[in-house]
Amino acid sequence: MNNTATSLKRRRQTPMPAFDRLPAELRAWLHQAALPWSAASALRLWRQALRDHAGDAQAARDRLSRIEARLIARDARRVWGPTHPAALP
Repeated sequence: MNNTATSLKRRRQTPMPAFDRLPAELRAWLHQAALPWSAASALRLWRQALRDHAGDAQAARDRLSRIEARLIARDARRVWGPTHPAALP
């Protein structure tokens, strides 16, 4: 039986080669990330953070962590309500 009916777009290529091309510092951050970031979106934010922080990789990692925490809090508020511990600032 074929159980592949979905409204999701099919991937045109596998995500691993794109991940492998990411800078080592970004790959290290993605290994501990709580959300399933795509290589493209992570790289876009990484480059922007490096630009904004004069190439400081630690500051860029910190910025990605703050962005991820904000996304998790937003989802927690929507799913479990504003009093959920992950939704608190």
